[in-house]
Amino acid sequence: QVQVVESGGGLVQPGGSLRLPCAASGSMISRNAMAWYCQAQVKQRELVAVITSGGSTSYVDSVKGRFTISRDNGKNTVYLQMNSLKPEDTAVYYCKLGTWDKDYWGQGTQVTVSS
Repeated sequence: QVQVVESGGGLVQPGGSLRLPCAASGSMISRNAMAWYCQAQVKQRELVAVITSGGSTSYVDSVKGRFTISRDNGKNTVYLQMNSLKPEDTAVYYCKLGTWDKDYWGQGTQVTVSS
């Protein structure tokens, strides 16, 4: 069974940083695309960052220059490094593993940016 588990969320001050790991089991992340999404209260889920099996990355405009998606194939884990955090970044962050036939979602981790 494929499972995806995010962690690393919490409360952080504006301008601070967080690093969110997403660990996968049952599938090799090196052979699949991985993505991070966020969902704020009363809003639709929004794509934040993508890393392909070839290592190419893409970001939504609002996080360019602040967030970085990366992976550690040895640990079968993808990371979202979040710098210069703003209150508007507050949301539940979800990790998704995309295979050729279906997507697998993590449970989400809460990120709150507040002074």
